[in-house]
Amino acid sequence: MRQSQHFGITLKEAPREAQTAAHRLLMRAGYLRSVSAGIPVAMPYLLRVLNRLGRMLREELDARQFEELSLPLLQPAASRQTPDPAGVGSTEEPEFAFQDRRGATLGIGASLATMMAAVAGREIRSYKDLPRRVFQIARQVRDKPGPRTALINDHEFLALDAFGFDADEAGIARSCQSLQASFEAVCRQAALPCRWVEDDLAAEDACTRHALAVPLETSDETVAGCEACAYAASRRAARSRLEVFPQDREMRPMQAIHGPGLIGVGRLAEFIGIPVWKTTKTLLFRADDRVVAVMVRGDCDVNEAKVKHHLKCRELALASPQTIRELTGAEVGYAGGVGLPPGLLVLADHFTRERVNFECGANRTDYHNINVNWGRDLPLPAFGDFKMARAGERCPRCEIGSIRETPALALGSVAKLGIAAAGRSALAHQGRDGRPQPVSMVAGRLDLSRVVAAVVEQHHDPAGLRWPPCLAPFDVHLVGLNLEDEGVRSEAESIYRRLRAEGFEVLLDDRDARAGEKFSDSDLIGIPVRLTVSKRTLAEGRLELKLRSAAQGGRVRVEEALVAIRRRSRQPIDPP
Repeated sequence: MRQSQHFGITLKEAPREAQTAAHRLLMRAGYLRSVSAGIPVAMPYLLRVLNRLGRMLREELDARQFEELSLPLLQPAASRQTPDPAGVGSTEEPEFAFQDRRGATLGIGASLATMMAAVAGREIRSYKDLPRRVFQIARQVRDKPGPRTALINDHEFLALDAFGFDADEAGIARSCQSLQASFEAVCRQAALPCRWVEDDLAAEDACTRHALAVPLETSDETVAGCEACAYAASRRAARSRLEVFPQDREMRPMQAIHGPGLIGVGRLAEFIGIPVWKTTKTLLFRADDRVVAVMVRGDCDVNEAKVKHHLKCRELALASPQTIRELTGAEVGYAGGVGLPPGLLVLADHFTRERVNFECGANRTDYHNINVNWGRDLPLPAFGDFKMARAGERCPRCEIGSIRETPALALGSVAKLGIAAAGRSALAHQGRDGRPQPVSMVAGRLDLSRVVAAVVEQHHDPAGLRWPPCLAPFDVHLVGLNLEDEGVRSEAESIYRRLRAEGFEVLLDDRDARAGEKFSDSDLIGIPVRLTVSKRTLAEGRLELKLRSAAQGGRVRVEEALVAIRRRSRQPIDPP
């Protein structure tokens, strides 16, 4: 590729909307542009990087007997009627929905696992058709809340989605291992220090889900892990054990306390004279078309992802102040379990269960009830794990460790849906005994756009990008100086043709620009090897070779440069 013909320019300064290092550098180096917030344009350099990443994944999956197919982008409503128990990809409802000219409702961004199960149901009829493994690499869409961080939370992104089908749990476990090994291998080549973390929200769906996460200081996501054992989980699925305190032996009479303006649990506990763990947070949520109350200890927060998963609702949001007033008769901040309308579903975290004489809102503005007890003052709710795990709390797995939170970016996931989950979609086959048997299913996703963003965040310096050789848009950046000299131009063209003949992808800087500008752009673009041809190197019969990872370059002969390039293109680099 001749740089003079490249579509795109480098920028001296990054646009103001670029907040992360990856966003700034990719914009400055001409890899990325956007037509509006969250709607990216993959420029030629970035497309080369994504294509290399896709090629690596295809090689890994092909070696593990996965076949490539292409699922439709548009999904009719009929293909979204079966729940996706693993939550793989997007939710059952499409991210974007519309009607075509005939009035049919179509969606973009709904569950690919559900659609794939429907397709497999027509192709898998007998145990002889199993196992089967397929994948696709395609652009997907999402509509996540929060800022549109380039390649991380954009509306559009490139993703690999893979699916495995088998007759039993042992077979599907092998598919899970194959997917995890493929993802790990690609991340190792890309020099990303990834790890698998638990991402299960509940066990009743016969579904186990793990997320692939990479440490990233700039990420607004976190991973909760134990300091003493191997336990690690995504923030939405993390569990923890709270300290259990001695309880009163006798129940005291419930009493209403007048505390004007006392909403925060810290001030409230001090005013009443009780520890914070005895206070209760009661939050009202609108879950689709109904309202539910969720109660946790005052020293905890509600984990909305766990609540949403438990309720199996599409949408979950805090109830409006008007709804809270209608149901409790009080302003926001004074809701409690005593006196809620009959029939209103109440969920409570299991660490509230054994408390005696606890506090909760009185459903009356400026009032709180103390000495409240389950069974006597309010009926037993549906108990479960509804709290958010936090740093410093005790590990749910071992006896000595505590939870530590670290910033991390989720790159993908692998979920074993299991026989029970697959059976919900009527995905069955004729077993060896001639009887219908459910098909077990696994689904995995790797977000290629996020992988690229993570690589840039992990591998850059003040001068620009530093691509691992396996992902760089080119193997070699051949910079020509003094190209007005016919001898220099001829030598640069000769080396360019020779490198390409050897199978290397080469970017030839043949622009009419100063040496400083060319070298600055080369560092910014971040190709692993730079070769420079100039009058001086031509007079010496050598080239200047500089690795992007090195502070200085050196003069070498052409043959020596070729040996170095061959070695470098096959040499992985260590994760930071």
